[in-house]
Order: sequence, then C-alpha cells, then structure tokens
Amino acid sequence: MGLVVQKYGGSSVADAEGIKRVAKRIVDAKKNGNQVVVVVSAMGDTTDELIDLAGQVSPIPAGREFDMLLTAGERISMALLAMAIKNLGHEAQSFTGSQAGVITDSVHNKARIIDVTPGRIRTSIDEGNIAIVAGFQGVSQEGKNITTLGRGGSDTTAVALAAALDAEVCEIYTDVDGVFTADPRVVKKARKIDWISFEDMLELASSGSKVLLHRCVEYARRYNIPIHVRSSFSGLQGTWVSNEPVEKKNQQGEKGVEQAIISGVAHDTSEAKITVVGVPDKPGEAAKIFRAVADAQINLDMIVQNVSAASTGLTDISFTLPKTEGRKAIDALEKQRATVGFDSLRYDDQIAKISLVGAGMKTNPGVTAGFFEALTDAGVNIELISTSEIRISVVTRADDVNEAVRAVHSAFGLDSDSDEAVVYGGTGR
Repeated sequence: MGLVVQKYGGSSVADAEGIKRVAKRIVDAKKNGNQVVVVVSAMGDTTDELIDLAGQVSPIPAGREFDMLLTAGERISMALLAMAIKNLGHEAQSFTGSQAGVITDSVHNKARIIDVTPGRIRTSIDEGNIAIVAGFQGVSQEGKNITTLGRGGSDTTAVALAAALDAEVCEIYTDVDGVFTADPRVVKKARKIDWISFEDMLELASSGSKVLLHRCVEYARRYNIPIHVRSSFSGLQGTWVSNEPVEKKNQQGEKGVEQAIISGVAHDTSEAKITVVGVPDKPGEAAKIFRAVADAQINLDMIVQNVSAASTGLTDISFTLPKTEGRKAIDALEKQRATVGFDSLRYDDQIAKISLVGAGMKTNPGVTAGFFEALTDAGVNIELISTSEIRISVVTRADDVNEAVRAVHSAFGLDSDSDEAVVYGGTGR
C-alpha cells in the first residue's frame, strides 16, 4: 500500500458540486489501495474576498489577526470535504495546519515552514481514515500563533507533508491539465509538458508561472518528492516534475523522454521597478541600499547597475520587487537617503517580466538572439535584462506582455498542433 498526498486548489473546490467531485476522486484513490492525505485550499476566490473585506475594515490589518481571518477559508473547505467523503461511505478526519504539525517561523502573512511533525496525521491514516489538511497555514514555533504561508502556500504544505510522511508522490490538482509551455489563458496554443526537471520548473515558477509556487518546487527538490500536476476536472495524465524523466514508451516501444531545448515561456505582472538615481559609485553604497531593503524583509528579483558617469561619479541602480512591497521599500530607502547620498527614487508598477526557460539553452547557440529578435518583431521595448544558465528574463511595459509572450512562444516552435489548451475553471485571480 502506497501513501499519496493530494492537493486541491480553490477552483477545484469552488462550490458544493466541485467538492463532491473531488471527494469521489479521493475515494477512488483510497479504493486503489493507497493511504491518502489531502491538502485543500479555500473555496474559489474566498481568500481574495477575505483580503478585500479586511481592507474595508482596516487599511493596515494587524498581521496576527489577518492570519486568523485568512485561515478561515481553508478550514471551511476541509470540513466540507470530510463531510462529502463520509457521505460516500469512507471515514475522513480534517485537521488545521497546526493540528497537522506544520511548524513555521513567526513572520505573519508569509511564514516559512521550519518543521513538520505529522504524528496525528500518521495515526489517522494508520487507522484507515483519509486525512484532510487545511493548506496555506501553520503555527509559529515561538508564541504558537496561527500563521499563513503566503500565495500558493497550500502547494508548499502538500509537498512538506509528503516529505514528512515519506509519500510516493505529491499530486497537485488544479484547473489545467498540467504544466504548459506558457499560460494557456494567454497562449491558446500552449503545449502540455509531459515531464520537466526540478531546475526548469523552479525557473518557470520564479519567473511567474502560476501552476506551482517556487517554494513548493524547491521543497520537493530538496527532499526528492516527485510532483504530478494534473487537473481535477479530467482523468488525463498531467505533468511530472522530478529529478529524472518518468519512463514511458514512445511509438517505437522504446523507453525514455528527452528534455526539450526550451521548456517554456513565463510572464509575471506582479512586480514593480525601483530606480535609485544618483548613487555615489564607491564601495559600500550598494550594500547600504540592499541592507535597508533586506531589513524590511523584502525579496528582490532582477538587479541592474548602470555604468557610472565619468563627469559626476554617480550611477543608477534599478531592481524589481513585488508590487505589494513597493511602499515599504520606498519608505526604507528614504530613511537611508542621507547616509547613502543618492539623488532620488523612481517607482514604476506598470512593468512585466517575460522569461524564456530551458536547460538546453546553454549548449544551443542562437537562443538569446532568437529571443530578442522575436521581441523586436513584436515591437516590444526592453528595459532590463537578467540571465542564468537556463533562463533569460527581460522587463517590458505591462501593456506589451501578452503580445510578447505569444511572439516568443511561436518563435521557438512551442505552439501545439492539436486543440487549444483547456482551462477548466478558476478566475486566474
């Protein structure tokens, strides 16, 4: 008997019919001889609605109480799902994140998992129950306060539980059939990927691909937990994310899957750009700038420093960060203006990031040229450039992002020859 951890997103349990459909799939997995642990998100857009409600009550909600509010959505889902499973004749028990042993640090709204001690979950499944766990939440090691893990935290909960329980696989159920070469909401001819490495998936996730959170993939790679991304609305095979390709036979009966040169195109419109203008070009100044941002608990993405002007000895430093952290970053930097001696700050939240990802890029000349030629042909101007061994990212105007993604996707032959990709549900919010 194997142990399987399944995670169902908000679109999969958006209403009563969706919950009953998911319950039947879970029971089928149990009937196949598996021990089953399920992690569930809040129904539909419940979390967004709770965030909106909190904003109406308080412009800056206290972190502890905000977390208490947001975790209500997952608790509703887990209880309803357990009821639906019992109605099908199988025993199920629901657990909050703290009851499941998800222990985090004390940072409210974006806590990180420190440890998972799933004693109650293990006892429940050993007794023959299906365990239902509320995703996205945990309990702080110090203070024992309820915490939330940030956007996509249910994925991280699922992989962390899979690692702690030594599960065979972590199945992530969503509203598309797997990981695609681009967002199927933007590129209708996006192609489903059968297998992708942890490294490529990490780059896609950190570049804006919404199917998996990068923290979830990072956790899976660290503990070597295979992830199977698939749709809860169909019975099709999805995308495997693992160290090694999942073996399958091709038309000639031979086994093996060869990784493509380009894995996909990702885009992200959730970032903003800050430019620190007139920074003295001498040792230590950049360190002061980024120390101020780090002390404010802000994660940065792309960083570019211009060549200093010979006449003034001043330079500009630009970096991107989540839009939600923009105000906090500006405030932190303004406090350092006198210490660093920069001239001014510029803030721009009308940007988008486009990334081309693929492990084969480093051994295939011409990928970079093809990427920029595709953007040129689409009339898209580039503001920032960042690269790694398996990724090229650029920042453009937000208005240009959809056209740019489609142009790059077509230029690298990623368009599918079959039917358009299906998005079964969800608002993409």
